[in-house]
Amino acid sequence: MSLLVTQIQGNSQRLDGGAMFGNAPRVMWQRWIEPDELGRIPLCCRCMLVDDGQRRVLCETGIGSFFEPALKERYGVVEDEHVLLRSLQQRGLGHEDIDVVILSHLHFDHTGGLLSAHEPGAPPRLLFPNARLVVSKTAFERARNPHLRDRASFIPELPQMLLQSGRLELVDPTVSELPWLGARFRFSTTDGHTPGMLHTEVTGAQQSVFFCADLIPGRAWVNVPITMGYDRYPEHLIDEKAALLPRLSAARTWLFFTHDHETAAARVAPDAKGRWAAVETSNVTDLDLDLPSP
Repeated sequence: MSLLVTQIQGNSQRLDGGAMFGNAPRVMWQRWIEPDELGRIPLCCRCMLVDDGQRRVLCETGIGSFFEPALKERYGVVEDEHVLLRSLQQRGLGHEDIDVVILSHLHFDHTGGLLSAHEPGAPPRLLFPNARLVVSKTAFERARNPHLRDRASFIPELPQMLLQSGRLELVDPTVSELPWLGARFRFSTTDGHTPGMLHTEVTGAQQSVFFCADLIPGRAWVNVPITMGYDRYPEHLIDEKAALLPRLSAARTWLFFTHDHETAAARVAPDAKGRWAAVETSNVTDLDLDLPSP
Protein backbone atom coordinates (compact mmCIF):
# COMPACT_ATOMS: atom_id res chain seq x y z
CA MET A 1 0.00 0.00 0.00
CA SER A 2 1.39 3.37 -1.00
CA LEU A 3 2.20 5.90 1.70
CA LEU A 4 2.47 9.34 0.12
CA VAL A 5 3.86 12.41 1.91
CA THR A 6 3.48 15.91 0.47
CA GLN A 7 4.32 19.36 1.76
CA ILE A 8 1.36 21.75 1.80
CA GLN A 9 2.15 25.44 1.96
CA GLY A 10 0.34 27.69 4.41
CA ASN A 11 0.71 31.41 4.96
CA SER A 12 4.24 32.74 5.36
CA GLN A 13 5.75 35.17 7.85
CA ARG A 14 8.64 37.54 8.38
CA LEU A 15 9.84 37.53 12.00
CA ASP A 16 12.75 39.10 13.85
CA GLY A 17 15.87 37.04 13.19
CA GLY A 18 17.23 37.66 16.67
CA ALA A 19 14.11 36.16 18.21
CA MET A 20 14.29 33.15 15.91
CA PHE A 21 17.95 32.47 16.75
CA GLY A 22 17.94 33.07 20.49
CA ASN A 23 21.41 33.86 21.81
CA ALA A 24 23.20 33.30 18.48
CA PRO A 25 24.66 36.66 17.35
CA ARG A 26 23.42 38.30 14.17
CA VAL A 27 26.87 38.09 12.59
CA MET A 28 26.38 34.32 12.68
CA TRP A 29 22.72 33.79 11.79
CA GLN A 30 22.60 36.32 8.94
CA ARG A 31 24.97 34.00 7.05
CA TRP A 32 22.29 31.32 7.16
CA ILE A 33 19.19 33.42 6.43
CA GLU A 34 19.47 36.96 5.09
CA PRO A 35 17.34 39.49 7.03
CA ASP A 36 15.45 42.40 5.53
CA GLU A 37 15.98 46.06 6.46
CA LEU A 38 13.97 45.53 9.67
CA GLY A 39 16.02 42.52 10.74
CA ARG A 40 13.23 40.07 9.87
CA ILE A 41 13.79 36.71 8.17
CA PRO A 42 11.42 34.82 5.83
CA LEU A 43 9.63 31.84 7.34
CA CYS A 44 7.22 29.23 6.04
CA CYS A 45 4.30 27.79 7.94
CA ARG A 46 4.47 24.46 6.14
CA CYS A 47 2.12 21.54 6.72
CA MET A 48 2.60 17.85 5.94
CA LEU A 49 -0.09 15.83 4.19
CA VAL A 50 0.05 12.04 4.53
CA ASP A 51 -2.18 9.80 2.38
CA ASP A 52 -2.03 6.16 3.43
CA GLY A 53 -4.66 5.01 0.95
CA GLN A 54 -7.39 4.99 3.60
CA ARG A 55 -7.29 8.49 5.05
CA ARG A 56 -5.74 11.89 4.57
CA VAL A 57 -3.78 13.06 7.61
CA LEU A 58 -2.65 16.69 7.85
CA CYS A 59 0.11 17.55 10.29
CA GLU A 60 -0.68 21.10 11.41
CA THR A 61 -2.44 23.93 9.62
CA GLY A 62 0.05 26.82 9.73
CA ILE A 63 -0.76 30.34 10.80
CA GLY A 64 -3.68 30.90 8.44
CA SER A 65 -5.23 34.33 7.99
CA PHE A 66 -7.41 34.70 11.08
CA PHE A 67 -5.56 37.74 12.47
CA GLU A 68 -7.13 41.16 12.31
CA PRO A 69 -4.99 43.63 10.30
CA ALA A 70 -3.05 45.10 13.26
CA LEU A 71 -1.99 41.64 14.55
CA LYS A 72 -1.31 40.43 11.00
CA GLU A 73 1.21 43.27 10.70
CA ARG A 74 2.70 42.65 14.16
CA TYR A 75 3.38 39.00 13.46
CA GLY A 76 4.56 39.52 9.89
CA VAL A 77 1.94 37.46 8.09
CA VAL A 78 2.61 38.07 4.40
CA GLU A 79 -0.49 37.01 2.47
CA ASP A 80 -4.09 38.21 2.88
CA GLU A 81 -5.77 34.99 1.73
CA HIS A 82 -5.91 31.65 3.55
CA VAL A 83 -3.02 30.07 1.65
CA LEU A 84 -3.49 26.57 3.10
CA LEU A 85 -6.97 26.32 1.57
CA ARG A 86 -5.60 27.37 -1.82
CA SER A 87 -2.76 24.85 -1.53
CA LEU A 88 -5.23 22.06 -0.77
CA GLN A 89 -7.40 23.19 -3.69
CA GLN A 90 -4.41 22.89 -6.01
CA ARG A 91 -4.31 19.21 -5.07
CA GLY A 92 -8.02 18.81 -5.72
CA LEU A 93 -8.89 18.82 -2.01
CA GLY A 94 -11.00 20.94 0.29
CA HIS A 95 -10.55 21.23 4.04
CA GLU A 96 -13.63 18.99 4.29
CA ASP A 97 -11.63 16.14 2.70
CA ILE A 98 -9.11 15.88 5.56
CA ASP A 99 -9.77 12.95 7.91
CA VAL A 100 -7.25 13.74 10.69
CA VAL A 101 -5.44 16.92 11.75
CA ILE A 102 -2.48 16.32 14.07
CA LEU A 103 -1.39 19.40 16.00
CA SER A 104 2.11 19.34 17.48
CA HIS A 105 1.13 22.16 19.86
CA LEU A 106 -1.35 25.01 19.91
CA HIS A 107 0.80 28.08 19.17
CA PHE A 108 -1.03 30.27 16.67
CA ASP A 109 1.52 29.78 13.86
CA HIS A 110 0.75 26.04 13.92
CA THR A 111 -3.02 26.15 14.47
CA GLY A 112 -4.34 29.42 13.00
CA GLY A 113 -5.10 27.62 9.76
CA LEU A 114 -7.84 25.70 11.59
CA LEU A 115 -9.82 28.95 11.55
CA SER A 116 -11.59 30.82 8.80
CA ALA A 117 -10.02 33.96 7.34
CA HIS A 118 -10.59 37.23 9.17
CA GLU A 119 -13.89 38.95 8.46
CA PRO A 120 -14.52 42.31 10.15
CA GLY A 121 -17.15 41.96 12.86
CA ALA A 122 -17.47 38.17 12.50
CA PRO A 123 -16.04 35.57 14.92
CA PRO A 124 -13.68 32.96 13.46
CA ARG A 125 -15.14 29.60 12.46
CA LEU A 126 -13.50 26.21 12.92
CA LEU A 127 -12.67 24.60 9.57
CA PHE A 128 -11.93 20.91 8.78
CA PRO A 129 -15.41 19.75 9.87
CA ASN A 130 -14.80 16.04 9.19
CA ALA A 131 -11.38 15.69 10.80
CA ARG A 132 -10.44 14.15 14.11
CA LEU A 133 -8.26 16.72 15.88
CA VAL A 134 -5.27 15.21 17.68
CA VAL A 135 -3.07 17.01 20.22
CA SER A 136 -1.25 15.93 23.38
CA LYS A 137 -2.98 16.40 26.72
CA THR A 138 -0.03 18.40 28.02
CA ALA A 139 0.01 20.79 25.06
CA PHE A 140 -3.73 21.27 25.31
CA GLU A 141 -3.55 22.12 29.00
CA ARG A 142 -0.71 24.55 28.31
CA ALA A 143 -2.95 26.36 25.82
CA ARG A 144 -5.81 26.50 28.32
CA ASN A 145 -3.57 27.71 31.13
CA PRO A 146 -0.57 29.43 29.53
CA HIS A 147 2.28 31.01 31.43
CA LEU A 148 2.51 34.80 31.28
CA ARG A 149 5.67 34.43 29.18
CA ASP A 150 3.97 32.54 26.34
CA ARG A 151 0.34 33.59 26.70
CA ALA A 152 0.50 35.69 23.52
CA SER A 153 1.52 32.59 21.53
CA PHE A 154 -1.94 31.02 21.86
CA ILE A 155 -5.38 31.70 20.38
CA PRO A 156 -7.47 32.18 23.56
CA GLU A 157 -10.75 30.84 22.17
CA LEU A 158 -9.27 27.84 20.33
CA PRO A 159 -9.19 25.24 23.17
CA GLN A 160 -12.90 25.69 23.82
CA MET A 161 -13.66 25.52 20.09
CA LEU A 162 -11.76 22.24 19.86
CA LEU A 163 -13.67 20.82 22.83
CA GLN A 164 -17.03 21.90 21.44
CA SER A 165 -16.26 20.29 18.08
CA GLY A 166 -16.69 16.85 19.65
CA ARG A 167 -13.76 15.65 17.51
CA LEU A 168 -10.85 16.39 19.82
CA GLU A 169 -8.56 13.49 20.76
CA LEU A 170 -6.07 14.13 23.55
CA VAL A 171 -2.98 11.92 23.45
CA ASP A 172 -1.13 10.85 26.57
CA PRO A 173 2.61 11.53 26.18
CA THR A 174 3.41 7.90 27.01
CA VAL A 175 1.28 6.57 24.10
CA SER A 176 3.48 5.93 21.07
CA GLU A 177 0.70 5.11 18.62
CA LEU A 178 -3.04 5.45 18.07
CA PRO A 179 -4.63 2.08 17.24
CA TRP A 180 -7.04 3.58 14.72
CA LEU A 181 -4.14 5.19 12.80
CA GLY A 182 -2.01 2.06 12.71
CA ALA A 183 1.65 1.34 13.32
CA ARG A 184 2.83 3.50 10.41
CA PHE A 185 2.14 6.58 12.54
CA ARG A 186 4.14 6.79 15.75
CA PHE A 187 4.29 9.62 18.26
CA SER A 188 6.71 11.13 20.72
CA THR A 189 6.78 14.33 22.71
CA THR A 190 9.37 16.96 23.59
CA ASP A 191 9.17 19.76 26.15
CA GLY A 192 11.99 22.17 25.33
CA HIS A 193 10.02 24.43 23.01
CA THR A 194 6.73 24.08 24.83
CA PRO A 195 5.47 21.34 27.18
CA GLY A 196 4.02 18.29 25.46
CA MET A 197 4.91 19.11 21.85
CA LEU A 198 3.77 16.14 19.76
CA HIS A 199 5.96 14.74 16.96
CA THR A 200 4.57 12.46 14.27
CA GLU A 201 6.86 9.88 12.68
CA VAL A 202 5.53 8.20 9.54
CA THR A 203 7.24 4.99 8.42
CA GLY A 204 6.97 3.24 5.08
CA ALA A 205 8.61 0.11 3.74
CA GLN A 206 11.73 1.98 2.62
CA GLN A 207 11.70 5.50 4.05
CA SER A 208 10.42 7.47 7.02
CA VAL A 209 9.64 11.09 7.90
CA PHE A 210 9.83 12.79 11.31
CA PHE A 211 7.73 15.93 11.80
CA CYS A 212 10.06 18.25 13.70
CA ALA A 213 7.62 21.07 14.52
CA ASP A 214 9.48 23.71 16.55
CA LEU A 215 12.10 21.34 17.95
CA ILE A 216 14.02 21.92 14.70
CA PRO A 217 12.25 24.65 12.67
CA GLY A 218 14.62 24.41 9.69
CA ARG A 219 18.10 23.47 8.49
CA ALA A 220 19.91 26.12 10.53
CA TRP A 221 18.48 24.73 13.76
CA VAL A 222 19.81 21.21 13.08
CA ASN A 223 23.01 22.57 14.66
CA VAL A 224 22.37 21.37 18.20
CA PRO A 225 23.24 24.52 20.23
CA ILE A 226 21.06 26.78 18.04
CA THR A 227 17.70 27.52 19.66
CA MET A 228 14.96 30.14 19.41
CA GLY A 229 14.15 32.95 21.79
CA TYR A 230 10.62 31.50 21.82
CA ASP A 231 11.76 28.21 23.35
CA ARG A 232 10.61 27.78 26.95
CA TYR A 233 13.49 25.58 28.07
CA PRO A 234 16.44 26.02 25.64
CA GLU A 235 18.93 23.81 27.50
CA HIS A 236 16.40 20.99 27.67
CA LEU A 237 15.63 21.42 23.96
CA ILE A 238 19.34 21.11 23.16
CA ASP A 239 19.47 17.85 25.09
CA GLU A 240 16.38 16.59 23.23
CA LYS A 241 17.96 17.34 19.85
CA ALA A 242 21.25 15.73 20.87
CA ALA A 243 19.41 12.54 21.87
CA LEU A 244 17.18 12.40 18.78
CA LEU A 245 19.50 13.20 15.88
CA PRO A 246 21.75 10.09 16.08
CA ARG A 247 18.71 7.81 15.73
CA LEU A 248 17.21 9.77 12.83
CA SER A 249 20.58 9.93 11.07
CA ALA A 250 21.24 6.19 11.46
CA ALA A 251 17.80 5.37 10.02
CA ARG A 252 18.21 7.95 7.21
CA THR A 253 14.90 9.44 8.27
CA TRP A 254 13.74 12.64 6.59
CA LEU A 255 13.32 15.56 9.01
CA PHE A 256 10.28 17.60 7.96
CA PHE A 257 10.65 21.34 8.62
CA THR A 258 7.70 23.64 9.25
CA HIS A 259 9.47 27.00 9.04
CA ASP A 260 12.40 26.67 6.62
CA HIS A 261 11.58 29.06 3.77
CA GLU A 262 13.55 27.06 1.18
CA THR A 263 13.68 23.41 2.21
CA ALA A 264 10.83 21.14 3.27
CA ALA A 265 12.91 18.22 4.55
CA ALA A 266 16.45 16.97 4.99
CA ARG A 267 18.49 14.03 6.11
CA VAL A 268 21.20 14.82 8.64
CA ALA A 269 24.70 13.67 9.54
CA PRO A 270 27.64 15.03 11.55
CA ASP A 271 30.08 17.17 9.57
CA ALA A 272 33.89 16.99 9.72
CA LYS A 273 33.86 18.81 13.07
CA GLY A 274 31.17 16.54 14.52
CA ARG A 275 28.39 19.14 14.25
CA TRP A 276 25.01 17.96 13.00
CA ALA A 277 24.02 19.40 9.63
CA ALA A 278 21.60 18.81 6.75
CA VAL A 279 23.39 16.70 4.13
CA GLU A 280 20.54 15.86 1.75
CA THR A 281 17.46 17.98 1.10
CA SER A 282 14.05 17.44 -0.48
CA ASN A 283 10.99 19.47 -1.33
CA VAL A 284 8.87 16.44 -0.31
CA THR A 285 6.62 16.72 -3.34
CA ASP A 286 4.80 13.40 -3.46
CA LEU A 287 7.46 11.45 -1.57
CA ASP A 288 6.44 7.78 -1.66
CA LEU A 289 7.77 6.20 1.53
CA ASP A 290 7.30 2.72 0.08
CA LEU A 291 9.71 3.32 -2.79
CA PRO A 292 13.47 2.81 -2.50
CA SER A 293 15.44 5.91 -1.58
CA PRO A 294 16.68 7.92 -4.60
